Amino acid sequence: MYEEGDEAQDDCGSREEWTLLFWTSLAVIVPVIITLWCSAQRSKRKTHMKDFFRKSKHGWHYTDLFNKPTYCCVCSQHILQGAFCDCCGVCADEQCLRRADRSLPCKEIMAPSDCDGAMEHRWVRGNVPLASYCAVCKQQCGTQPKLCDFRCVWCQTTVHDDCMDSLVDADQCDLGEFHSLIIPPHYLYRVNKLRRRHPDEYSKLASSCGSGWTPVLVLANTRSGNNMGEALLGEFRTLLNPVQVFDLSELTPSKALQLCTLLPPGSVRVLVCGGDGTVGWVLDAIDTMKLKGQDQFIPRVTILPLGTGNDLSNTLGWGAGYAGEIPVEQVLRNILDAEVVKMDRWKVQVASKGLYFRKPKVLSMNNYFSVGPDALMALNFHTHREKTPSFFSSRIINKAVYFLYGTKDCLVQECKDLDKRIELELDGERVALPSLEGIIVCNIGYWGGGCRLWEGMGDEPCPPTRLDDGLLEVVGVFGSFHCAQIQVKLANPVRLGQAHTVRLVLKSSKMPMQVDGEPWAQGPCTITITHKTQALMLYHSAEQTDDDDESSASETESPTPQDSPRPPGPASARA
Repeated sequence: MYEEGDEAQDDCGSREEWTLLFWTSLAVIVPVIITLWCSAQRSKRKTHMKDFFRKSKHGWHYTDLFNKPTYCCVCSQHILQGAFCDCCGVCADEQCLRRADRSLPCKEIMAPSDCDGAMEHRWVRGNVPLASYCAVCKQQCGTQPKLCDFRCVWCQTTVHDDCMDSLVDADQCDLGEFHSLIIPPHYLYRVNKLRRRHPDEYSKLASSCGSGWTPVLVLANTRSGNNMGEALLGEFRTLLNPVQVFDLSELTPSKALQLCTLLPPGSVRVLVCGGDGTVGWVLDAIDTMKLKGQDQFIPRVTILPLGTGNDLSNTLGWGAGYAGEIPVEQVLRNILDAEVVKMDRWKVQVASKGLYFRKPKVLSMNNYFSVGPDALMALNFHTHREKTPSFFSSRIINKAVYFLYGTKDCLVQECKDLDKRIELELDGERVALPSLEGIIVCNIGYWGGGCRLWEGMGDEPCPPTRLDDGLLEVVGVFGSFHCAQIQVKLANPVRLGQAHTVRLVLKSSKMPMQVDGEPWAQGPCTITITHKTQALMLYHSAEQTDDDDESSASETESPTPQDSPRPPGPASARA
C-alpha cells in the first residue's frame, strides 16, 4: 500500500518536473523565435528600404527616433520614426514615404532659370530649424505643435503660414547668405547647353552668379576620426547644392575634383572633412590635375579636421579637431574670410638596399617623415585598427591607444641605438648624430597632435620656419618618454638642422617609418626627401591657441611684408 502511494507520488513529481521543464523551455524558446523573426523582418525591410532609397531622387535616411518634434510632410501627423531627406528636409513616416517621394520634389541640382534670370524659391512646409525666424514679422517659426510654416531649401528663409502672402519678392530666391559658395542650378544647366567647353565661357556664365563667386566643394571622409562625416554631409547638402558635396567612401577625390573643370578658373575652394591622410589624398588628386594640364582649374584647399592628429589643420589655423562645437554655417563663414597661402609638398623616395632592379617607392609628404618611436606607435595603432576598425571610432579612444603603445615602448625601447644604424645627410653634408632613438623631418609647425616641435619651449634661439620656404626642419628624439616630455613642454627635441634635401641611409635591421601618419616597417634602404610642388591652401587666422597669442604678440611689434603669405602663429617663431 505504501509502495503504491510512493509510485503515485513519484509520477506526480515527474509530471510536475516535465511541466516545469516544458514551460521553462517555452519561456526561453518563444522570445528567441520572436526576436529572430523580428530581426529577419527588420533586415528584410532594411534591404527593401535601401533599394528604394537608391532609386529615389531624394537623399533619404531612415531613423528610429527623430531628435526633435517632427511631423510627416504628407499626413501632417507627429512621427517618432521614419525617413528624412538631408537635401531638402522633407520628412515622412514609413506609410507615407512612397507618396512623399512621388509628390514632393527634392532640390534640383540642374534647372533653367526664369526669363529674367531670376531663381524661384523652393518651399518645404513644416519642420523648420530650431530658433529660426520669420522673414516678414521677425517672430520665431515652428513653435506650434503641428506641421506649420515654410522654409526655402536654397536660401534657408523661413516664413509663417500667415505671413507668406506678405513676403516681398516671394518668387525670387537670392540663395541667401552663402550665395557666393553655392553652385546655382541654372549655372550647371547653362554649362550643359554650351557647345564650346572653354574656360572663357565659364567666366561669362559666372557673371550671372554675382561678383566674388567662389563655389566650394565639400569632400568628406566618413571613416575619419569620430565618424562625424556622414552627419556633416547631410548638413552641407542642406545648405549647398547637393552636387557640391561628395562622400569619399563612394567617390575618389580625382573624380570629385573634375567638377572644378566646369567652373571658372581659379574660383573654386575645396573643403576637406577628414584627417591629415584625407587631405594628402585630395592634394595628390590635385597634383594629378596638374599632370593633365588642368593647372588653371586648381582649387584652394581648406580643412575641417575630423581625424586624430590633425597637425596640418592646426598649422593652418583650423583647429586640432572638430566635434560640432560650432555650427556648419560658421564653418562656411570662416571659409569666406580665409586667406590663400602656399604650402610646400615633398617627394619621399625609398630605395630598398639590394633591390636595384625595382623602382623606388615614391610617397608624397605634407606634414612630416619620421623613423623611430613615434613611427612605431603609429604602426602598432594602424595594425590593430585594420583588425578591428569598429573599435577605433572615437578620437579619445584613438589617443588613449597611442598613449598605451607609447608607454609600452618606454619599457621595451625597440628603436634604441638608431644613431649606429642610420646616416643623415642635410643638403649633401653628413651630420654627426648623438645617441638617438628617432629622427623627425618636419614641413609644418605642428607634430604629434598639437606639439610645436621645432620651436620647442622657445628657450633657445632657432631659425625661422615658413610653409613656403622650400626648407625642412630635422630634429631628433631620445625615445618615447622624450616624445612625451616634448608634448607636455618639459623638454626640447635635438635640433639637427634645416635643409632643402634630406637623405637618410638605414644600414642594417628593420625600422618603423611613417609619412604623414601612414606607417610601415622598412629594411635597409636609402630615403631621399626632395621638394615636389606647392599647394594652395586656405589659412584661418581668427582662431588661435594660447601659445599662438603669446608668439603673435611679439611678432606684431615688427611685421614684415615678406612674412604675410606665411601663417603668423603656427608656422613661425621669431627668436
